[in-house]
Amino acid sequence: MNTRSYESTPSRRVAFLGLGVMGHPMAGHLLRAGHAVTVYNRTAAKAVAWAAEYGGGTAATPALAAAGADVVLACVGNDDDLRAVTLGADGAFAGMASGAVFVDHTTASAEVARELHREARARGLHFIDAPVSGGQAGAVNGALTVMCGGDTAPFAAMRPLAACYARAVTLLGPSGSGQLAKMVNQVAIAGLLQGLAEAVAFGKRAGLDMAQVLDVIGKGAAQSWQMDNRSQTMLEDRFDFGFAVDWMRKDLGLVLAEARRNGAQLPATALVDQFYAELQAAGGGRWDTSSLIRRLK
Repeated sequence: MNTRSYESTPSRRVAFLGLGVMGHPMAGHLLRAGHAVTVYNRTAAKAVAWAAEYGGGTAATPALAAAGADVVLACVGNDDDLRAVTLGADGAFAGMASGAVFVDHTTASAEVARELHREARARGLHFIDAPVSGGQAGAVNGALTVMCGGDTAPFAAMRPLAACYARAVTLLGPSGSGQLAKMVNQVAIAGLLQGLAEAVAFGKRAGLDMAQVLDVIGKGAAQSWQMDNRSQTMLEDRFDFGFAVDWMRKDLGLVLAEARRNGAQLPATALVDQFYAELQAAGGGRWDTSSLIRRLK
């Protein structure tokens, strides 16, 4: 049952491209908030299932979904997927009217964000890179954090829509800034998870009651979202949920590539990326990222 409350905003014509574990509930929040939503998904059956659940419309191509939309939003897999839904005769840019705004919620590279920003401007369109943090639970509960890069006017146009599924929507700078901020987010999370995994493994080796220890230290300076939400499942050796190792490796690949370009030193992040590669090799590509602790047993 949906219990999310929405701010009262004028109804907009919206397209949403990509109905995975994030996009499906995000598009649903938009429709429930009173917007006219048309969806597209590469696997058409997912679009049909979404429409059966929410009552919105479907389209056979991104261009058809985008036709007549004030704002087109996307949440797909990677840079190539993003280009596939934006460019070409069937891409969203081909169907969008002059002045319309494209909002990309994919975690992608800053380079592709800048590329598509330039292409959109050449066509009289607007492009906002807007990756999200909060995972599937954040998408379902309408509690995502959205990090945006782009121009101020289109950001102002898309912000009320993103607020339908987010608790924070922030413009952080010019095109690419949202993707760079998401990279900062992933660097911080990778380090926190490795630290938490080592702490739990150390405490268990020391013979401590780690449920009790975590409850105590979770009230002090060691507290974090990861501790609050992942320490107990680490103790239970349960990882069949959450943000997958495969996805984190994709994200850290973007981080490390950007670091090579800008000269940032990320030794701990590079090491944790190697640890995730070991988990993938062990068959854990779909495990939650907190599965780092399995390496320490």
